[in-house]
Amino acid sequence: MVKKETTSDRNYDPADARSIFAYSQGLLHRSLAQAVREINPSVRPEDIVMKGKGGLGQLVEKFYYGYEPNSSPLPDFPEAGVELKTTPLKKNAGGELVIKERLVCDMIDFCAIVDVPFEASPFYRKSLLMLVLFYLHVSGKELRDLEFLFSVLWQLKDKDLAIIRHDYELIVGKIKAGKAHELSEGDTLYLGACRKGQKGDALRKQPFSDIGAPKRAFSLKPAYMRTVLDFVRSRGKDMDTNTGIVLPQVELVSEEELRHASFEDILTARAMKFKGQDYRQIAACLGLDVKADDKSRYARVSRQMLLKGLNEWDNAEEIRKAGIMVKTVRLEADGSIRESMSFENIDYNEVYETDEWTESRWYEIATSRFMFIVFRAVGPQHPQGWEREVRYVLDRFFFWTMPAADLENAEAYWENIRRNVLADTLQDGTNTFWKQRDKRSFHVRPKARTSAEKYFSPVSGVEVPKKAYWFNNEYVEKIVRGAYGDEWPGIMETK
Repeated sequence: MVKKETTSDRNYDPADARSIFAYSQGLLHRSLAQAVREINPSVRPEDIVMKGKGGLGQLVEKFYYGYEPNSSPLPDFPEAGVELKTTPLKKNAGGELVIKERLVCDMIDFCAIVDVPFEASPFYRKSLLMLVLFYLHVSGKELRDLEFLFSVLWQLKDKDLAIIRHDYELIVGKIKAGKAHELSEGDTLYLGACRKGQKGDALRKQPFSDIGAPKRAFSLKPAYMRTVLDFVRSRGKDMDTNTGIVLPQVELVSEEELRHASFEDILTARAMKFKGQDYRQIAACLGLDVKADDKSRYARVSRQMLLKGLNEWDNAEEIRKAGIMVKTVRLEADGSIRESMSFENIDYNEVYETDEWTESRWYEIATSRFMFIVFRAVGPQHPQGWEREVRYVLDRFFFWTMPAADLENAEAYWENIRRNVLADTLQDGTNTFWKQRDKRSFHVRPKARTSAEKYFSPVSGVEVPKKAYWFNNEYVEKIVRGAYGDEWPGIMETK
């Protein structure tokens, strides 16, 4: 590739990552059509199109950087080792800019990938250093007219790379086991095997099973991409790079620990040191002052036993980047779970604007990696010093991914919510949301109010009640039972 000739002074060197990155500044706060007209006034907006189905990234490659898009296994700028990526942002109900979707990096060839080590994979070669251009998605607008907001030169390195390597090996290991059809984004932390194509597309052949598998691609999860966006915004810039810098972060595990064990194994071993202890005993071991009237006492001691000084789960780098759903559960002595499990409030605008459930916020939640911390009730019911408080001891710590069969039900749940949003039946008494009494694993209802923020119908604009996503308590019990397996005791013996 030769240096691109332009009519402006914003030329770039295709062998220099910093030069390629600097040249991206000409896109910021303008559309591709505007940026191209500044380079070459003779180019008309209607000329900025591609034959076939070309995305915004390909348009940027062709009309701004001046090279023809291709399907090479090498990075877009091979001499500099830089891959160009464009990814959309959107505005949530509060008007804040948020990540719209995962960042797709490379298609997965089930038959070829099983013989390719991580460092030799197209994903590694193409994604090690990426120029990520964030733009604002606006429904109905031509791609060439969408505004670019941020430019980030992002290197996968250090501990991130170690976790992504493990994710890659887990995905490939599942394919080698003849389970490509069972791949889920919830299997891994940062690197996902996301679905591609449309529902009903022909299934792909896999090497160690006769069962067809849906088409999938390696992608960086939405939660990970949020940290990339947060990186540049927190530094008060519209373009920045993480190359050559080390940011202070609260980490649960070190890069050195990851050389000897997986992230999940490290945390499991750390938590199980406290097995059989109640929250008071754990607090005493850690030197914490935890009161019985503290509603978050179980979550608080859980955070501290994994990392002393961790105040909120999202403060931990790995939890935030992986989007791990951390849930503390109390299991009763009879083997039941009384409380349903709440998630965030439903963003009706997001549901309204999302046509495919695989692009929805609920899909991201349902396909997250879950970390469950189970405290089990033991007797007597009122031990000395506990007054009327039931004693629960730490009994299980496990990671979980929603099974494919349950994801089908989760999709039906989302479709029910979207039908109500589109029909503008969000008021109590008019909606057909799934109820807890329906016993369909999931339901919709309000949760404790934590904000005065009002929610409005995206159809009529009238104020409507806030509702949240929920797991039924019976479904949570099913998950926990699965973790116990043959050790499930039914009615617990008291001690």
